[in-house]
Amino acid sequence: MRLVASDIDGTILGHDGKISDRTIRAFQACRDAGVELVFVTGRPPRWLYPLQEQLGHSGIVICSNGAVVWDLETEKPLTSCALDMESVFEARRIIKSLRPDALFGAETLTGFHLEPGFIENETSELLAEFTPAPLTDTLTADDAVIKFLAITRNGTPDEFLAEVQPAVAHLVATTHSAPRTALLEMSVPGINKAVTLAKYAESLGIEAADVVAFGDMPNDIEMLRWAGHGYAMASGHPEAIIAAGQQAPHFDDDGVAQILEAKIAEQKV
Repeated sequence: MRLVASDIDGTILGHDGKISDRTIRAFQACRDAGVELVFVTGRPPRWLYPLQEQLGHSGIVICSNGAVVWDLETEKPLTSCALDMESVFEARRIIKSLRPDALFGAETLTGFHLEPGFIENETSELLAEFTPAPLTDTLTADDAVIKFLAITRNGTPDEFLAEVQPAVAHLVATTHSAPRTALLEMSVPGINKAVTLAKYAESLGIEAADVVAFGDMPNDIEMLRWAGHGYAMASGHPEAIIAAGQQAPHFDDDGVAQILEAKIAEQKV
């Protein structure tokens, strides 16, 4: 174990926004043992504060499902892959034809653009910071869209993904990480967590065989397959569990911490 790559939400971070003390200790033990840590998330750069505040992590984070490699110390991107505006609006058109009730949002390196109604709760933190408006009014050719989002209030995330993914595959890579909300996440074709993690590991001279990865949702599947030791949370999505081939105990039982504690103990023997 030379590199630990962990998803955040549903893997180490709960709905309460907390990382358990046991998990924090397990990551610190990895640092003390000289193991590299990188967090690989669907979150955009602006939502990484739990890593800084609770883990004291100041290193590299692979964000937006692999579209951005972010340096927490400098608060700047090291690399980014942005969708071209033509693909964004053509994907929107196709999805709208399939699901007329769909609404859209766009993450950029500088902010978040969302259509009116994209978020139901008008007291949301997002709406307090960003003003909803039609994307045609707010997105410009200069905006680097690192993640395009589509949401519908009807059906499940899996159903929405199955319907949309093949229809827009020539324009965007599509996945989801929401347990219950039918919210799709789209990025540049060929970009996912595994692709960017593999490049990062290679830059450190680390092979897939020496990488331990944790995740829980469909947007983690490629990463869990690529890592030499991929663990899906027992509380995770069935497809992630199948892809990983190995399970970490349930999130509620500090599954990531349990696996890391055992591996650190093995390396000390």
